[in-house]
Amino acid sequence: MKTIYFIRHSKPIDVNNEFNDESLQEKNEKRILSIEGEQIAFNWFNHDEFDNIKEVFSSNYVRAIGTAKYLADKNNTKVVVVPEFGERKIGIKSWDQYTSDFEIHQFNDNNYKLKNGESLNEVREREFKALINILNSSKSNRIAIVFHSTAMMTLLKTWCEVSYDSDYYFKGNKFFDGKWNYCETFKLKFDDDNNLISIKNLR
Repeated sequence: MKTIYFIRHSKPIDVNNEFNDESLQEKNEKRILSIEGEQIAFNWFNHDEFDNIKEVFSSNYVRAIGTAKYLADKNNTKVVVVPEFGERKIGIKSWDQYTSDFEIHQFNDNNYKLKNGESLNEVREREFKALINILNSSKSNRIAIVFHSTAMMTLLKTWCEVSYDSDYYFKGNKFFDGKWNYCETFKLKFDDDNNLISIKNLR
């Protein structure tokens, strides 16, 4: 049996990027934690629940790595970057291309995507493969993955009943109210055949 913590990154800083010629995707990947976000992560991982985490994985986004470093430092291990746990790519070049109904449209149709973006099914496929690889290759039974709310929601839909802005259920039992906080954490237990047997939201 393995215990895996799914952890959302902490609070990033808001910046003015109007003079930055990089793509929105590049800007998004490079957002760092705010001072408040650093403190949130430090305080959250100070709980005894996060003792004896043997392996810490993170998406390749800077804010996720910046969050994971506190957990890795606490447990004297390294952050292993796994790009497959990166956030869903929307595929727009500027925010004026973003429509107000995009999120709900994509949630209701997991194959829907913009021209240069990803569908939720594509996001789930890459994440699930990465997770199974960790479950099969890791010799540790206490693991943490730091990534992102939409990506995490999408992966949780593999096993759970998930609402767009409401409650989440596993095997008929509510475990999350759908209101995402920074460093939101879920404790999942998998059996030796990689079946999810329990999930708990830690708050």
